[in-house]
Amino acid sequence: MNIDNNSIVYPYVDVNEGEGGILESISFKNTENFNFAYDIVDKLAVKCPEKLAMIHVSNDFKENRFTFYDMSKYSSQVANYLSFLGIKKGDRVMLVLKRHYQFWFTILALHKIGAVVIPASNMLLKSDFEYRFKAGNVDAVICTADGDASKEIDKACKSYKDLKVKIMVGASRGDWHSFNKEVRFFSRHFRRPIGENAIKGKDPSIMFFTSGTTAYPKITTHNFLYPLGHFVTAAYWHQVKEDGIHFAISDTGWGKALWGKLYGQWLCEAPIFTYDFDDFEAKNILRMIEKYKITTFCAPPTVYRVLVHLKLEKYDLSSLVHVTTAGEALNPEIWRKFYEKTGLQIYEGFGQTETTLTIGNLVGTTPRPGSMGKPNPQYNVNIMLSDGELAGPGEIGEIVISTLDGVPCGLFTGYYGDRKKTESTVFDGFYHTGDTAYMDEDGYYWYVGRVDDVIKSSGYRIGPFEIENEIMKLPYVLECAVTPVPDPIRGQAIKASIVLANGVEASDSLKRDIMSTLKQNIASYKWPKVLDFTKNLPKTISGKIQRKEIKLEDWKEEVEEIKEKTEKIEENASHKNEESSEN
Repeated sequence: MNIDNNSIVYPYVDVNEGEGGILESISFKNTENFNFAYDIVDKLAVKCPEKLAMIHVSNDFKENRFTFYDMSKYSSQVANYLSFLGIKKGDRVMLVLKRHYQFWFTILALHKIGAVVIPASNMLLKSDFEYRFKAGNVDAVICTADGDASKEIDKACKSYKDLKVKIMVGASRGDWHSFNKEVRFFSRHFRRPIGENAIKGKDPSIMFFTSGTTAYPKITTHNFLYPLGHFVTAAYWHQVKEDGIHFAISDTGWGKALWGKLYGQWLCEAPIFTYDFDDFEAKNILRMIEKYKITTFCAPPTVYRVLVHLKLEKYDLSSLVHVTTAGEALNPEIWRKFYEKTGLQIYEGFGQTETTLTIGNLVGTTPRPGSMGKPNPQYNVNIMLSDGELAGPGEIGEIVISTLDGVPCGLFTGYYGDRKKTESTVFDGFYHTGDTAYMDEDGYYWYVGRVDDVIKSSGYRIGPFEIENEIMKLPYVLECAVTPVPDPIRGQAIKASIVLANGVEASDSLKRDIMSTLKQNIASYKWPKVLDFTKNLPKTISGKIQRKEIKLEDWKEEVEEIKEKTEKIEENASHKNEESSEN
């Protein structure tokens, strides 16, 4: 990647006529008709047809290997099949396919057609599908036969009547089309649309529903240039290699899968490894790394929190050369424990459904435990204070991305169907992430929390992450979350919800030990007033801790009291208006 005055040039296929190969450098000015399926995968199928694209291991440990030629031909076959069923350019198609290899065939096929892909989790229920179908105006759904997802979709369809096509992968029943039975009758040659039907780089391509940590999930929309934004993700953060194998822990229902299981990796011609597990078993993950000689590995902090409690020396992890994490902030103590056990430094990264990798520990930098790293040079990233001024070193503010010189490649185009929400996050020349951080003197960014997570106690603004980091240093703590609770004097007091490691019993002596540790290491205004031992923490389907859910439960009585007072005020005002009108 060449960086010159914030102008980024990526090595990838030349979309124009000529002899340009995958590694020919061109600028964004030549991407008017860029399409990842045609311009990367199909070209790789010509350039290196026998090169490994993916090793896929099913839940029952059955192995499949696919070359770039396979991916090209199977995606064209699926494109013909979906076109036959009436799916066309611009249609919105939801994919509920877990980690089945058919996901890769299908997403590429939809790119070739020009349809909009909507990834979704198979763990969604009827109400989840109802909301997503209506909010996204979904035209078709392609769903796994595993589990109850298809049944929940059928329930949702009783109130949503606009679903034109339902396709099931793995089996079939009722009014569902059978992907496995029907797709084999179609040609593996699909002609790229031209003329009026040509797919433009700025056409909508992907719609992600966000995690919904603070409200109903929003619909983040990206265009066909979005994959190019992931070149830095794979080449300079994951540091994948053509002769290596990259393993990312992520379900295809979330944007993180496209960070680590498709776009950037194949832009770098690097094979990916996919394990289609139902239930997470850390030992199975370690066995996969050992057996398939995984070279680069990416997983959310939750996975590393589990791994550091295992005897990692029992597994041969010598093939690993680079490991990364994203999804939520990584506690420094987990970083240190993993390094002590493996000798590998975890390179943390930060981004959102709305972006690609935004901040990260990129190649050539030295990770600092607990730091998000430095801004990705494809974005102009800053920290903004509440008054709109840019923060200096040590000042806490909101992470923002400049759009003054145009929308950078990788940044979303807006929230589908919600202009008001889009305008509330992209304004005055900046995209506002809603995440807070501070920058040190050397330019490293340090996560503080969501804007809504900040605790206001006795006039202090307190980020939960620093307190959580201290608690995580204790060897018997598996996970924790710090949230505010109502306090008549302070306004808000601090509560720590703690999940203990297996075999550790909750006790008053443990509470005293925790408080003793905190009193030695953090300022008194950050000491928790409440310590609560719990078996698990509420999380989104993608695995992020939902501090909001803890807060809502703790503030329930306060909210009800405010609601009652408000109703009384409104009732009194109504009576006064009635008396006034009578007089």
